[in-house]
Amino acid sequence: METRSLGESDVQITPILIGTWQAGKRMWVGIEDEESIKAIRAAYDAGITTVDTAEVYGEGHSEQVVAKALADVRDRVVYASKVFANHLKYDQVIEACDRSLTNLKTDYIDLYQIHWPSGSFNSEVVPVEETMNALNKLKEQGKIRAIGVSNFSRTQLEEAAQYGRIDSLQPPYSLFWRQLETDAMPYCVANNISILAYSSLAQGLLTGKFGPDHQFAEGDHRAKNKLFQPENYQRVQKALEQLRPIAKSHNCTLAQLSLAWLIAQPQTNAIAGARNAEQASDNAKAASVNLSSEELQEIDRIGKQVTNHLDNNPVMWNW
Repeated sequence: METRSLGESDVQITPILIGTWQAGKRMWVGIEDEESIKAIRAAYDAGITTVDTAEVYGEGHSEQVVAKALADVRDRVVYASKVFANHLKYDQVIEACDRSLTNLKTDYIDLYQIHWPSGSFNSEVVPVEETMNALNKLKEQGKIRAIGVSNFSRTQLEEAAQYGRIDSLQPPYSLFWRQLETDAMPYCVANNISILAYSSLAQGLLTGKFGPDHQFAEGDHRAKNKLFQPENYQRVQKALEQLRPIAKSHNCTLAQLSLAWLIAQPQTNAIAGARNAEQASDNAKAASVNLSSEELQEIDRIGKQVTNHLDNNPVMWNW
């Protein structure tokens, strides 16, 4: 798979990344470590060399699973991890990074990101300058190679960028969730900041596997996702029906079509999770789906039938 530069850093990422929130198990159901390891390894075997994780995914468990899957090929993969909103004081950032290094069994993290802005989830408010000072120190020490932020608005991104080079923004972004396009995307394009889109398949909606009457298991966080609420869900089903013929014409799945559309957007790369090896391999194939400008415009139009009815709140869940 071709690689792209991460912002202005010397880190090279694949346009499709494997996401490992589910590997942490917390807030998911039916996840087994063995299957997560197989999925991560299958992604690597299919050409995806960039993996995204975070300290908060199962309190380090996801990072440990990533290490089990990829430790023997560490020099050929890119690790992206994140420090959570409750660890943004200077010393806490340093300590969190050291924990992640231990979990990942590595002496450097290629991309280290602020997971949520300070104050999120009732965390203590810490000036972004203090957090950035710690990240800059880690970069000087060679413990991290690039700095990124996640779930930041354009305003928050601009503020953080005053205190050091930001090479990536990780927002929720998919064909069915597009607030980014009118907020931070123009700034990212102007400043060569890579976009690493999470929930790139709208938490599985864009796979087409959820029928009109789907019910989630107890404890599955997707039950609170705004896109799964009844009125939005009906629009989603209608849009999927319109996307199916385009996918069929490319002999690809709805998921592959959606990922191909996403990585064709400015500065954008797609993080896709996988429960098993087959899903991981399938996601990788999206990088070879070539869409014409007319098809990109048509897919764009179909997606807006869903997103035009959503409010401007960038948080995807009713938590």
